[in-house]
Amino acid sequence: MKPVTNLIARILFVIPLVAFGLGHFVNANEMAQNRIPDLPGGIMFVYLTGAALIAAAVSILLKKKAALATLLLGVILLLFALMVHLPFLMSEDPVVAMSGRTNFLKDIGLAGAAWFMSGVYYKEEV
Repeated sequence: MKPVTNLIARILFVIPLVAFGLGHFVNANEMAQNRIPDLPGGIMFVYLTGAALIAAAVSILLKKKAALATLLLGVILLLFALMVHLPFLMSEDPVVAMSGRTNFLKDIGLAGAAWFMSGVYYKEEV
């Protein structure tokens, strides 16, 4: 049963990564203008992070270099939480603050799961 549950877990984990990655391409202009106006790179930063999310998803799904992919995924998700979502969490607008809190917690939770997976994959790849 373990191989089946591992496959299901990998699929469930990569679904949001692919959705978020594609969202970076579909909504790149809005993200660059509204979400990260003060970060360097603008729209290229949005495209790069979208590609990184999709690449990590493919790596996890295929279990190719998955330890490295999940390690780096955890880093990028923590950076998203701190650099993109934390400022919204501190907004005076309660709706913006609630959205910021939700996205902040989502990203730190996913970062923790990615780092956990990195340890598991590292043991498998060695």
